Amino acid sequence: MDETVIGLIAAMPDEIRPLLRLAGSFAKERTAGFTLYRFALGNRKVILIESGMGPERAATAAALLIDEATPAVLVNFGFAGAVTAGLRVGDLVVAERILLHRGRLFSEQPGLARELAERVAEAVGNGDRERGCRTLRGTFITAAEILQKRVLADLLPAGTSHPVVEMESAAVARIAAREGVPLVALRAISDGAEEELGFSIDEFTDREMRIRAWKVLLTMAKKPWIIPQLVRLARNARLAGQNLALAVRDAVSTL
Repeated sequence: MDETVIGLIAAMPDEIRPLLRLAGSFAKERTAGFTLYRFALGNRKVILIESGMGPERAATAAALLIDEATPAVLVNFGFAGAVTAGLRVGDLVVAERILLHRGRLFSEQPGLARELAERVAEAVGNGDRERGCRTLRGTFITAAEILQKRVLADLLPAGTSHPVVEMESAAVARIAAREGVPLVALRAISDGAEEELGFSIDEFTDREMRIRAWKVLLTMAKKPWIIPQLVRLARNARLAGQNLALAVRDAVSTL
């Protein structure tokens, strides 16, 4: 087996479980409040950290992963929402840019290894027929605050290609750039541009952006009209998770 370690970072269990099933066997441990998984994908050693949602936890997890594993490459993966029309649920997007959105302004983030990203996009794209989806290059927009997609779309810089919104990539990129570790970022679309959430993330989470079941149930009791949307999003997440697992496997094989 190649002794080079690939570091993976994802926020949520729903993003991680399909990849663990694909890996087959893994070792699980807790370090400094985070869960790590050690396993192999093909002939590559992999260490994956579950960061939790939001930029603060993502940055802390990325720094811990680099210190723990000294990875040759970091791969940040997970779900994202399409900001403009054209992307479908289950499609895959490899970051060619990462923008941090804060206070109606966008700032370009360093850290992406563009040559590696191009190789990953090509390798993942070779599996499009197997997965029944598309692989595209695009722009990741890390939102520092919750914003409706149609509002975000109106604020986008001209020429932004295949924009998707998420909550962690800019923070991971900042740590990767600081530590000199090449970064590739990959997302699967879990909600289309037309799908505006009928709830805010903070209605489901605590102060550290961890989902709490009692808060979900309370919000559902207050807003029963969101239940069909939650069912639809869960179905979308299953499709996105399956495609994402295969894509991460293909990405790791080419790094």
